[in-house]
Amino acid sequence: MIAILKREFTSYFTSPLGYVYLAVFYCFSGLFLWMFSLTTGSADMSATFLWMFFIMMILIPVLTMRTMADDKRQKTDQLTLTSPISLFGLVTGKFLAAFSIFLIGAVVLLVYAVFISAAVSDTAATTGVEASFGWASVFGNIVGICLMGAVFISAGIFISSLTENQMIAAIGSIGVNIVLYLFDIIANFVQIDWLQQLIISLSVYNKYQEFTYGIFSLGNIVFFVSLVVVFNFLTMRVLERRRWS
Repeated sequence: MIAILKREFTSYFTSPLGYVYLAVFYCFSGLFLWMFSLTTGSADMSATFLWMFFIMMILIPVLTMRTMADDKRQKTDQLTLTSPISLFGLVTGKFLAAFSIFLIGAVVLLVYAVFISAAVSDTAATTGVEASFGWASVFGNIVGICLMGAVFISAGIFISSLTENQMIAAIGSIGVNIVLYLFDIIANFVQIDWLQQLIISLSVYNKYQEFTYGIFSLGNIVFFVSLVVVFNFLTMRVLERRRWS
């Protein structure tokens, strides 16, 4: 697993993909911070986090589209599948590599929060007006963003394992992310009570929103981790079928 992790992580920076992903992530996060906080003089970063959530739905599939599809296209997957490495180690290594790149991008949101918090403290000291920065909401948003990022990455790797075309993998992953987001909206059109409640219980956005309010629920954390495990498990089953075919 460690060997796969190192190889995959390095591959993001031996090609333009890692640099492009981080550049776009930093660009949009900086743009939203400037639009919703800096130009308005507001210390509330919730709008920045909200818009980055939607950007992630489109951007993360670009990060994951090649994880499995490229190996399949180049026929190098046969070498990997016949090597003495477990499917768990293979999938987990690729997942952790992509998630590490994601975290390198997401950490900039924490950096923004530190600078805004310092600005709030300086303003309070200068004006003598008591002011505080909402760290609970910021930490909740960061935890929520990281959990959603993990779900989107695991879903993207699963879709990538189904095809050798990177573009199809990216578009398919975006579609899955949109469906995950729309679960609570879809539930409004379902007339069967038990099915409606089931769909609502699977809604990721409602659970993500609780983190944005600074509410840390163990149940919600387990839910997101479970989704990651399910998508990674499905990826392993796809690879296992390919290994023995």
